Amino acid sequence: MLIRISLVIAILAGLAAGALNFLKVKEKIEMLAADRNKWQADFVKTDAELTTTKRDLDKTSKDLKQTQETLADTIKERAAAVAEATTQIKKATELAGKLTTTTEERDNARAELAAYVGTGYKAEQIAALGKQIDTTQKALEAMADEKKILERALTRKTAELERFTGHDKPIELPAKLQGTVVVSDPKWDFVVINVGEDEGVLPYGELLVSRAGVLVAKVVVRDVQKGRSIANIIPGWKMKDVEIMEGDQVIPAHPAS
Repeated sequence: MLIRISLVIAILAGLAAGALNFLKVKEKIEMLAADRNKWQADFVKTDAELTTTKRDLDKTSKDLKQTQETLADTIKERAAAVAEATTQIKKATELAGKLTTTTEERDNARAELAAYVGTGYKAEQIAALGKQIDTTQKALEAMADEKKILERALTRKTAELERFTGHDKPIELPAKLQGTVVVSDPKWDFVVINVGEDEGVLPYGELLVSRAGVLVAKVVVRDVQKGRSIANIIPGWKMKDVEIMEGDQVIPAHPAS
């Protein structure tokens, strides 16, 4: 009887120990499962962040490449503008020298003609000198016209050079410049003005548009041609509910002193 009771007690003790071990194992399994789920969630989150970072990196690389290409183009344009401005300055200097020489030749010819008249030389000699003076005068006038053209070209190139070199100085236009709007396109915010390169208009120069003395808008010149210019309305300078119309007057926003 005692042996049976001992066996029963031993069995019960074994069952209790087994149940306790089962509970501990179950608890550990649950902890491991929770850790696994946490690591899996962290992995999914990290993978998503890695995908997003890779996509952002690809976009940044493309943007950087585009920026580098734009910078390279800008450097080329600046170099071209500097070279063109240097050429125009050289031409203007050479023309000024030629103009001085031609002026001296004309004055000398006139002095020689006066001297011949005073000394009683023959008529054909005086006529030859007269022709020489006339030819010299025409050459002088042609050079003066060419000088004006070169000076306008030099002014345009200087303005372009300042823009490419990052100067914030506004483009100055002739103080007496006055024009009229001949075409207005409200849809695309551009206008055509009846003054151009002969009147001293320069690309990127700014003009004030007014009607009956009241400011309507401010425009910036984009293209200059002979007898006309094309300009765009500057954002923020267009009066509310007021459109630019044909016949509106324009004057320089930054007149030269």
